[in-house]
Amino acid sequence: MMDMHCHVDLYPDYDIVLKDISDTGCYLLSVTTVPSAFKGTVDLTRDIKNCRTALGLHPQLAHQRKNELALFDALIKETRYIGEIGLDGSKGYKEHFDDQLFVFNHILKKCESQKDKILTIHSLNAVDTVLQCLKEHPNAGTPILHWFLATKRQVLKAIDLGCYFSIGPAMLSSMRAKNVISWLPRDRILLETDGPFAKVKGKILYPSDATSVIPYLSELWGFSPHEVRNILKANLKGLVS
Repeated sequence: MMDMHCHVDLYPDYDIVLKDISDTGCYLLSVTTVPSAFKGTVDLTRDIKNCRTALGLHPQLAHQRKNELALFDALIKETRYIGEIGLDGSKGYKEHFDDQLFVFNHILKKCESQKDKILTIHSLNAVDTVLQCLKEHPNAGTPILHWFLATKRQVLKAIDLGCYFSIGPAMLSSMRAKNVISWLPRDRILLETDGPFAKVKGKILYPSDATSVIPYLSELWGFSPHEVRNILKANLKGLVS
């Protein structure tokens, strides 16, 4: 199937996660949190089919690692995928919001000078500003809003901006997240785990766990699990083709 947002390089045991990816044969987007982690993360999954590595600079690290933007610029041609990037307005990070904005806008502008990028974006407690930045950089690529928590108005705005949405098993334990999922258009939904950070009942999520969202979508949409899988496959194909 797919896992469109997974921090492969940050799992406590590489052997387990790499075997999981190989065994499932899923399409996997391995995201990075700093540019200096990119090449090592590429090497981790080099021998596994259908793995792509994204070049990122996480908003929670923007104030500490903005000096890596030059490295980001040097590496951007090596991958179509960009992430994890974005903004975080949560306590402890909001005080560095100016640095986050500087980094995020720099990356979006750099992506505009390239072609056809796919971006996986963090927007926790900063949805309006993220959407405004995307509006100001319309040619940056195709945004995937990962673990998107928003109002219905914000969801509609994101849809208008051409965003996709990646959802994962950990979202199903939150009524707020389930409301958001119910507002998303079926043809823009992808699966993710956000492993190893996201957990279900205290257990770290692996790429194979992404499919545990399918029964929920089947019930929500009134389709068979097989039909849901076909919709998700078509969404992925539409995104990457």
